[in-house]
Amino acid sequence: MMALPLAAQTWPTRPVHIVSPFTPGGGTDLIGRLLAQRLAEQTGGSFLVENKPGASATIGANYVAKAKPDGYTLLISALEMSTHPAMRSNLPYDPLKDFACISQLTSSQFVLASHPAVPITTIRQLIALAKAKPDRLTYASSGSGGGPHLAAELFQLMGNLRLTHVPFKATGTAVIGLMGGETDLLFASTAAVVNHTKTGKIRALAVTGPKRFREIPDVPAISESIPGYEVTLWYGLYAPAGTPLDIVQRLGIESRRTLMMPDSMDALLKSGNEPVGSSPEQFSAFLRSEIAKWQNVVKARVLRPSEY
Repeated sequence: MMALPLAAQTWPTRPVHIVSPFTPGGGTDLIGRLLAQRLAEQTGGSFLVENKPGASATIGANYVAKAKPDGYTLLISALEMSTHPAMRSNLPYDPLKDFACISQLTSSQFVLASHPAVPITTIRQLIALAKAKPDRLTYASSGSGGGPHLAAELFQLMGNLRLTHVPFKATGTAVIGLMGGETDLLFASTAAVVNHTKTGKIRALAVTGPKRFREIPDVPAISESIPGYEVTLWYGLYAPAGTPLDIVQRLGIESRRTLMMPDSMDALLKSGNEPVGSSPEQFSAFLRSEIAKWQNVVKARVLRPSEY
């Protein structure tokens, strides 16, 4: 094994802050705290998760973008890093220029669910109903410009459909709204809806990933009805641009080592997340492709970016 340069050998000598741009309790917290614990054990250093929520995750991301690039301030964030360039005007940072990609940590997906009273059980039935009643069917999301919203926009684009968006302030309230019959449909993370689908409070129609979800294997992927459709909910680790390459590489190595530990894999899979552990180069290429994808969707759907 190649010897690490001196900077990576001596780092870290003080606490490393992993900034989560979301409120405590979500996916970034779960993955971030697991990662922080393992990185501390593997490097002998101290890693702390620090929540800096607000403005749809842009406050925390901007904080890290402006931080000193010395390996002591990191960012763990979700696919919003790829959707914001298209959906946020006056974004105070550039995801490609202001950050060093370390690793795509995990990949998950969303569920397209319906209220039990909606007379459909399959995606093909939903498509037929939506085409018969354009703009009549409503769908809930956790907010405009987020992953669930754009998953629905891509669904409409590829299915040639017209649905009506009902944005909620958070995933939890969107799920409650669907269960209460306020909306017909919902796009939300697997973790947010799987238990409700098992109790029959809502009906899972399909998942958005490239394959079926292990916790609800009888639920098909949208791509089985609309070939080529794919939306993943992913989490990645970043450092400010200019962080020494050897530290970025060491973080990538240690992160991949964490994700592949049996107990880490088990905890992630139970939460609906599949470990990825890509290299910095692979993650950078993936981020570029995701940004281009969502810019194309926003342009095709004529969505108006919101003010930061």
